[in-house]
Amino acid sequence: MVHPHPFPHRHLLGIEQLSPQEIGTILDRADECVSISRAARKKRDVLKGLTQINMFFESSTRTLASFELAGKRLGADVMNMAVKASSVNKGETLIDTAMTLNAMHPDILVVRHGESGAVNLLAQKVNCAVVNAGDGRREHPTQALLDALTIRRRKGRLHRLNIAICGDVLHSRVARSNIHLLNKMENRVRIIAPPTLCPDGIERLGCEVFDSMEAGLEGCDVVMMLRLQQERMTGGFIPSHREYFHRYGLDEDKLSVAKPDVIVMHPGPMNRGVEIDSELADDIDRSVIQEQVEMGVAVRMAVLSLLAEGLTGERAVA
Repeated sequence: MVHPHPFPHRHLLGIEQLSPQEIGTILDRADECVSISRAARKKRDVLKGLTQINMFFESSTRTLASFELAGKRLGADVMNMAVKASSVNKGETLIDTAMTLNAMHPDILVVRHGESGAVNLLAQKVNCAVVNAGDGRREHPTQALLDALTIRRRKGRLHRLNIAICGDVLHSRVARSNIHLLNKMENRVRIIAPPTLCPDGIERLGCEVFDSMEAGLEGCDVVMMLRLQQERMTGGFIPSHREYFHRYGLDEDKLSVAKPDVIVMHPGPMNRGVEIDSELADDIDRSVIQEQVEMGVAVRMAVLSLLAEGLTGERAVA
């Protein structure tokens, strides 16, 4: 099977650089990878002989685990680099780290970094394919892609939907990548956040801005809740967790103004009773949070296989 829209990129650094057709190519490939992950025999030889290094400068559970699983299911030799115990903490610069990695001849480098633009810099200095697993406040492309896959599989389409992104938008690379992707796919995107957690000028990215959950959620097909990123906060962004939940935490009352078949999403980890009510988070009819985790592995398998095709020039998933 040959995809009608090839993936011409050497790296995956963000959603901004992708066309709607290229997004569709990744999601179509990810659909195939869902079947692989659900099969009794999950291992394929797609990346056999290739080396994947996961280099995470920030802590991660879901993203790191799913990239590791994705690589191993496709047959790659996968190494997780313990950055906190590496030479970076001894004063080595990012450029020196890139040169060191280059000398090891990896084929795919998956990087998460706390500084915006750091992954792009690494991509310019190494000879392998680079995947952005989240950089600063800038982008988290595979999270947006897995969210898109989850929506498409549950709703049957990924266009002309009313989608609300709610919470700590100021510190969220997930929000930015999703805004880029959802706008490219012709959706109506709404941002709902307290003024202290809403970036100035966010509407210029092509979204409507609300500071009221009741007003912003009216008629929505999809509600994406965001994590309060308290580790990035250096001041009084919210009065208290209790007050935040009262105003911006998702519960039955606030969700009642959305469409009857609305779905609820969260990138995790969740702060239950702060960002979302526990019963709603566990509601199998409306919550797709566990599906997002499953789709994360599939999307990362898709990205790795498409980038591998660029390295080998062959169709990677059979």
